[in-house]
Amino acid sequence: MFPIRDHEPSARFPFLTLGLIGLNVWVFFLELTSPDLEGFIRTWALVPNTLDIADPASLAPVLTSQFLHGGFAHILFNMWYLWIFGDNVEGHFGHGKFLLFYLTSGSIAALSQLFFLLGSDIPMLGASGAVAGVLGAYLALFPHHRVDALVPLGFFLARTTLPAGAVLFFWFITQLFNGTASLAAVGAHTGGIAYAAHIGGFVFGWGIAKLLRKPSSSPWVVP
Repeated sequence: MFPIRDHEPSARFPFLTLGLIGLNVWVFFLELTSPDLEGFIRTWALVPNTLDIADPASLAPVLTSQFLHGGFAHILFNMWYLWIFGDNVEGHFGHGKFLLFYLTSGSIAALSQLFFLLGSDIPMLGASGAVAGVLGAYLALFPHHRVDALVPLGFFLARTTLPAGAVLFFWFITQLFNGTASLAAVGAHTGGIAYAAHIGGFVFGWGIAKLLRKPSSSPWVVP
């Protein structure tokens, strides 16, 4: 199931969502044009065995790694999901709080994946965890919003409109299933998709949005 767009526009212009997309694209360009790609990745990505709690500078990649990507498909999918779901979440939280929420979601997601990679020299990178936080918040805040999605039917794709809750719950269950299967098949200390980061970011985003949800965001009207 692949979302195309949501039907409900944000009440505020999504400055931060657009800015984050632009920043991710710019960093990806720097990454592609770097004369030493491996060195660039090693410097800015989160490499578990280089972390030292006693050295705050070594913790900077928890943030910087959120703006690196492993390829065109990686950044395309992340930015597409951020574009579709980020504006409403930004509109709910406000620009400044949304930025803090986004970066914190990405950091919590990175730490969730780090738990399975302690001592590893495999670089962790990507906005997936932060975007997963946005998806979790969207599910908590706007489960009844309508989302156009492509649904596979055999060899064909059918376009349909579904509640956001159904689309995002399906996404989350897919991450749980794939993450469990990935750990069982190849173990935690191999490269690939950081499913634990997706799950951690999503759960954090959902929980924070539930905790801070304004009464006016409820879809029900109580007389």
